Amino acid sequence: QVQLVESGGGLVQAGGSLRLSCAASGRTFSSYAVGWFRQVLGKERDIVAAVNWSGGSTYYADSVKGRFTISRDNAKKMVYLQMNSLKPEDTAVYYCAASRITIAHINIRDYDYWGQGTQVTVSS
Repeated sequence: QVQLVESGGGLVQAGGSLRLSCAASGRTFSSYAVGWFRQVLGKERDIVAAVNWSGGSTYYADSVKGRFTISRDNAKKMVYLQMNSLKPEDTAVYYCAASRITIAHINIRDYDYWGQGTQVTVSS
């Protein structure tokens, strides 16, 4: 069993930065891939970024490439999403999720554990 808790969301002006954190519990967390997703009310939840079990392989949605960076620290059981050059269209609730599949992947159905989400609001 893995439990995830996100933090770091908030209100920021366009062009600013935020770092989201995802704190995990569970003995096997270091063997799980982790993804960050985001959801706007009334729309589907979309992948933002994913990282494999070791942190050595990552995936980014085209909309965030070059602006967001996902990383993890397995010793601390933490996963981060550094978000730079934020845009109003990045406004959403951001979720981290863990998958028993060890590679970085985008299939939302294969993410087994989810956090409660953290709100990110980017003002223009």
